[in-house]
Amino acid sequence: MCSSSQTFWPRILIRGEKLMPCVLLTLLGMTLMESAQGQHMSDDPCSVQILVPGLKGEPGEKGEKGVPGRPGRLGPQGEMGHPGMKGHKGNMGHYGKMGPSGVKGIKGDMGDPGPRGLNGDPGVPCECTPLRKMIGEMDILVAQLSNELKFIKNAVAGIKETDSKVYLLVKEEKRYADAEVYCQGRGGHLAMPKDSGSNRAIAGYITEAGLSRVYIGINDIDREGHFTYVDRSPMSTFSKWREGEPNNAYEDEDCAELLAAGDWTDVSCQPTMYFVCEFDKDSV
Repeated sequence: MCSSSQTFWPRILIRGEKLMPCVLLTLLGMTLMESAQGQHMSDDPCSVQILVPGLKGEPGEKGEKGVPGRPGRLGPQGEMGHPGMKGHKGNMGHYGKMGPSGVKGIKGDMGDPGPRGLNGDPGVPCECTPLRKMIGEMDILVAQLSNELKFIKNAVAGIKETDSKVYLLVKEEKRYADAEVYCQGRGGHLAMPKDSGSNRAIAGYITEAGLSRVYIGINDIDREGHFTYVDRSPMSTFSKWREGEPNNAYEDEDCAELLAAGDWTDVSCQPTMYFVCEFDKDSV
C-alpha cells in the first residue's frame, strides 16, 4: 500500500501492464495535477501514467513495389465480341484458261416481209449458161487469189527458222481443224515442237508478236489421254506440259495450245484462235 503523503501520478497501461490499486483518478483530474506540479511523471510503481496520442504525423514516402501475388483463379468466359471490319479487296488473280464455246442460240423469228420493189428493166435475150459458168470460175479464182494474198502478207510480216523448219504465225482466228487445213493447203502442218529448241523458237515468235497463246499441232482427238502430233508421230522424246496439264477440263479439251512462256495446256478444239504453221525447209 502507498503512504498518504506520497504524490500519485497517473500512468497509461502499455501492452496490458497491470494497474496498481493505489489511486484511481479521472483523466481530467490527472491532467490538472500534472499542470499544477509541472514535473515529469514519476516512475513510482504506485503512480498511474497515461500516454496521450500525439498529433498525426506527415505522410511517409511511398514504399517500393511489392512482389507480385500468385495468379488468381481463371474467370468466366467473356461475351463474344462484335465482328471486325471487312478487309481490303485482294489483288486480281491470274487469268484462267479460255472456256469452251457456249451453246448455239435459238434462231429468231422471221421478220415481216418488206415492201415489193420496182420492176426491173427487161433483160437482153442471150445464151447465158456459158457466161454463168465463166463467172463462177472467175469467182473461184478470185477467192484463191485472195487467200494466197493473205498468206503472202503473213509471210512478209516475218517468219522464224530453225535448222530444219520454217514457222509462220497466222493472225487469222480459226478453229483447230480449220487451222490444220489451212497449213496443209500450203504444204505444212500446225507447228509441232519436238525439241526444246523449236519450242523456244515458237514461244519467242508469239511473244514478239504480242500474243499470249496459239494453237499447235498436238491433240488426243483419236484416243482420249493419248496425245500425238498432227502428222500422227508419237510424243516420245519431248513434252512441255504446264504443271497439272493436260487435265481435260469440262471433258472437252482434246487440242493443245502453246503459251508465250513456252508451256503447253490442253484446250477445246472449238474456239477460234491464232496459230503457227510449220514447213520443212527443203520443201519451201
